[in-house]
Amino acid sequence: MAHILIVDDDGAFRESLAETLADMSHETLEAASKREALALLESMEPIDCVFLDLRMPDGVSRDPNAGGGLEVLEELRNMPARAALPVVVLTAFATSENTVRAMRLGAFDHLTKPIGRDQIAALLKKIELSQSGSRDAASIQPNASLLPDEAREARSAPRLLGFSDALRDVQKSIGRAAATDATVLINGETGTGKEVAARVLHDASDRRQAPFIAVNCAAIPADLLESELFGHTKGAFTGAVSERLGQFARADGGTLFLDEIGDLPWPLQAKLLRVLQERIVTPVGSNAQVRIDVRIVAATHRDLQAEVAAQRFREDLFYRLNVIPIHLPPLRERPADIAPLAAHFLAIAATGSTRPKTLGDDAKKLLLQHAWPGNVRELKNAMERVFALARGPVVVANDLAFLSRTPGSGDTTSGLPAGWLDLPLPDAVEQLERLAIAHALSITSGNRAEAARRLGISRQSLYTKLAAYGLG
Repeated sequence: MAHILIVDDDGAFRESLAETLADMSHETLEAASKREALALLESMEPIDCVFLDLRMPDGVSRDPNAGGGLEVLEELRNMPARAALPVVVLTAFATSENTVRAMRLGAFDHLTKPIGRDQIAALLKKIELSQSGSRDAASIQPNASLLPDEAREARSAPRLLGFSDALRDVQKSIGRAAATDATVLINGETGTGKEVAARVLHDASDRRQAPFIAVNCAAIPADLLESELFGHTKGAFTGAVSERLGQFARADGGTLFLDEIGDLPWPLQAKLLRVLQERIVTPVGSNAQVRIDVRIVAATHRDLQAEVAAQRFREDLFYRLNVIPIHLPPLRERPADIAPLAAHFLAIAATGSTRPKTLGDDAKKLLLQHAWPGNVRELKNAMERVFALARGPVVVANDLAFLSRTPGSGDTTSGLPAGWLDLPLPDAVEQLERLAIAHALSITSGNRAEAARRLGISRQSLYTKLAAYGLG
């Protein structure tokens, strides 16, 4: 039996969750505000776990992605007696930013409402095993989160856009990694957003005020790459007319992103390994040793383990880089992100224009059928092209005729999330309605009247569905 604190300003949700936990033989405490939650946490009440709502009514942060819930989590981490308490952050409005921040602050998980009994049981089991020092191979599958109004902040800080389970797992991994200085290796196909992920990681870390320096190891000639990374002295080689500071030194105190690390020439791999081990660089043409304080994030589209087996990549360097591995899934493996991302990029393309465009249903269907070999980058470019060339305010399938169809793309089920067709019809309809409502709210910045108009339903119908699906 566990003692669980439920912190949520929604009385109905608190009561429902408390009843479920009581049925599972757990004891519960309840708090309706940040103030009540902190009072209980500072008391002598036995508490083994906290279910914490993201948006609390008495939060004081001006950060729209913070909410009083994250303030509670931040203060809890400063309480010596409660610092290690497992906290599950719950929200109906998950974003990349609040997911990453919650995980960076040490949240055990970050889930979207509503959460079912089986999910709660699996989560508590996972917490129990982690607290006892065991490892649980099972993973918690959170519900799809809301995509925020990305277009409104399109030119602000880099973000990993998407609301599929696969992207949420990546966001959580980044949040956990941001709390450390450990080396991170990001793997993913071309166009999946590896540099964006690295920038999000940097911005969420304690090094965010220091430089973020990106180096593409495949784009620089091999004979210049050593100088680019480590710097050189004047006269070190032909053309070295002045001293040059290397990218390691430029990134001192911050993050050095080594993109396409799998293309690093073999001789440089040994030198990089030494730098990672010693944290000292020696400029070309010099005997001076320069100590550096840099967080390394590397990325590649190659299978480095296969490269090691083929003796094209050093095994010792691979293990030095692969401290925290993060895999970015290709777009074809997260179809739930395709239409929202397309709408987002279409909105970005319309920035400054008085003639915005929207996606028609037949266009969305075609987007789901495409294989997207170029991933998110290809989708972004496609939407820029569509905005420039489509004649009407609604993008139709004919406007996307330039997309090459893959074998089997005529299968109208290929774009659906895995398992949807195995659900009972009412459950499948509910999942589709939740996604449609979430998307409508995200692109209207939470304007329910406008969301109802886009969905083609009355405001009252929307309110009813928001309450039924726990999205209010």
